[in-house]
Amino acid sequence: MTTKNYVVAGAKPWSRRVFDENISVFPGEWYFVSRPKELSLKTMARLEPRYIFFLHWSWKVPSEIINGYECVCFHMTDVPYGRGGSPLQNLIQNGHRHTKLTALQMVEEFDAGPIYLKEDLCLEGNAEEIYIRASYISAQMIRKIAEEEPTPQPQVGDPLIFKRRKPDESRISDLPDLQAMHDFIRMLDANGYPKAFLEYSGFRYEFSRAAMYDGRLKADVKITPIKENV
Repeated sequence: MTTKNYVVAGAKPWSRRVFDENISVFPGEWYFVSRPKELSLKTMARLEPRYIFFLHWSWKVPSEIINGYECVCFHMTDVPYGRGGSPLQNLIQNGHRHTKLTALQMVEEFDAGPIYLKEDLCLEGNAEEIYIRASYISAQMIRKIAEEEPTPQPQVGDPLIFKRRKPDESRISDLPDLQAMHDFIRMLDANGYPKAFLEYSGFRYEFSRAAMYDGRLKADVKITPIKENV
């Protein structure tokens, strides 16, 4: 029996970690790419992957890759609810404590492709903890797809589209209570994301590691002159 090749694309440190710890030992030959130039047509033509899995990718995937190979992405909503950008942050701001992690076949329209499978995902903890949790669940979904090669099924229902957040939307303002403040800080607390912040009297205050107990909220704060952030 011919050994099948698979490619996993991931831009975050936790993507590489789950690949090294779990995915790389699955049956078949597995290759990891972390930058767009590694995801070239020339490389894919050499590897001829059965699937290309996208764990946490920060760039638009070229049409020739989407159309030339079976590409699978993982979206943190119960699609068609919550297609679009910043799913984790939008979910938490909308009051969700649990969601579905959905494995989708990639098509030209973002998050509109047919569905391979869905798994439950808890949204407790800070953003990086949730992303890491999702990565390990994704790894098991990858194994199931690679082994069973399911036929993805079309999405059913009217889509609700999430809007991608902009960095300035991390500014803290008009939050109704401590729970909302806690959720706002934790949903932005991940490597590479703009932290929740305030600006006051020439300084920028960035918040992380938020914790709620005894009716209080505690968090780490990083203070820098605003001129350093220009």
